[in-house]
Amino acid sequence: VAGLGNYGLRGTRHSVGMEVLDRLARQLAVAEGWHVDRRCCADVALATAHGLELVLLKPRRFMNLNGLSVASAAEIYSLGPEDIYLVHDDLDKALGKVAIKLGGSARGHNGVQSCISALQSNEMTRLRIGIGRP
Repeated sequence: VAGLGNYGLRGTRHSVGMEVLDRLARQLAVAEGWHVDRRCCADVALATAHGLELVLLKPRRFMNLNGLSVASAAEIYSLGPEDIYLVHDDLDKALGKVAIKLGGSARGHNGVQSCISALQSNEMTRLRIGIGRP
């Protein structure tokens, strides 16, 4: 589960994916387990939920390069694109609205496009978090 965003700009609406992962880590009682994994240039926490092993990932790169971290982590943890969930902001959704998208285009989202390019696939599931337009 990758929370897309701008690592150096935490707390901004475009980094909502990382905020969601912080909350998920707290709910799964692994918030103290975040560690820097230099192999994929990301903060990583491992968790278990409903019998599934999860890799929580917050890339330490700017949004348009998040895919490099996601692809490296996929290789390290032997994951295919179909195993990856991207959590990211969506300008076209009202603030707080959430939607799941299975594969398809990036719809203009630079972080998702970066993941599609780095993984050479668009099969990732996306959890789109509405942030609305200014």
